[in-house]
Amino acid sequence: MRLRGRGCVAAGLVSVLVWVLMALAGCAGGEREGAAPTRTREGAAPTRAETSEASPTPVNPVSIPGLIARPHTGSDLRLGAVLARTAAYTSHAVTYEADGLTISGIMNVPEGEGPFPALVLAHGYIDPAVYTTGRGLAREQDLLAREGYVVLHTDYRNHAGSDDDPDNDVNLRLGYTEDVIGAALALRDSGRPEIDGDRIGLLGRSMGGGVVYNTLVVAPGLFDAAVVFAPVSSRPAENIDHFQRPDGDPVVAEIEAAHGTPASNPTFWREVSPLTYVDRVTEPLLIHHGTADATCPLAWSERTAAEFEAAGKDVRLIKYPGEGHTFAPQWPTSMRRTVAFFDTHLR
Repeated sequence: MRLRGRGCVAAGLVSVLVWVLMALAGCAGGEREGAAPTRTREGAAPTRAETSEASPTPVNPVSIPGLIARPHTGSDLRLGAVLARTAAYTSHAVTYEADGLTISGIMNVPEGEGPFPALVLAHGYIDPAVYTTGRGLAREQDLLAREGYVVLHTDYRNHAGSDDDPDNDVNLRLGYTEDVIGAALALRDSGRPEIDGDRIGLLGRSMGGGVVYNTLVVAPGLFDAAVVFAPVSSRPAENIDHFQRPDGDPVVAEIEAAHGTPASNPTFWREVSPLTYVDRVTEPLLIHHGTADATCPLAWSERTAAEFEAAGKDVRLIKYPGEGHTFAPQWPTSMRRTVAFFDTHLR
């Protein structure tokens, strides 16, 4: 049996003589593994606090603290087939590794001499059954590449050519946050001369806006700046009540069976909201939202911006009178502001 403690070597002696010699040498303070705890002067066994520090309460892996505690990986950015060529950029099919999964996407690489700052794009909700690679932010992919940014549009897990994660929907799609973090890490790790891995921004739309909020609190400092368009609520329970429950989505029952309701398990629902951890954010955030958005109410962005401001964060909410969820008439204006914002923080 291995002994703990220095200078307690009694090779060649029987076990009884070992303990006698240790006692005489004053080495009995080293405990052997599995030995009963030393008795106190009163004869009572010491308390847990007296023998060791109390073990920390494990975090729920399906939570923002769970994502914070988990080590994230992103690597092996691979450019595949050329999907399009323009005078301004070349569009490639890509894959990368994120926390053990292969994620597909599209990357636009500007023409000219790099390295160029990079942007990760997080699209809104599109049924994975009909989703095709790169779908959801086509206008933004094109314009931002023409402005001299490498643009990596992630498909997310369970979409297009990405690996499957069967628990993602029941786990409130937190896996999309891991995919975005992995995209940034893969850009940094790529070693490609056209990519400046030290200058990376993040843009999300609708559901992707919620992914951006999560990413900012889980991985502060990974990105240099973030922009969201018409984002969902920063409170997941509110999104479920607004989008899934009215449609009779059967996943709602699965979510509540696995994690409880806000009434029965308030701790869980508090821990999946990025607003609970807004104090961790370090990046400037720009929010675009139309006053006539019938899909994601403006009030959601107003509340999120107020929470960021209360925490002393660099946030700006721009409201677009009469603009709806998809940003049509005022999209060019919103993108000019977006490019200026990224130019300020990434160039």
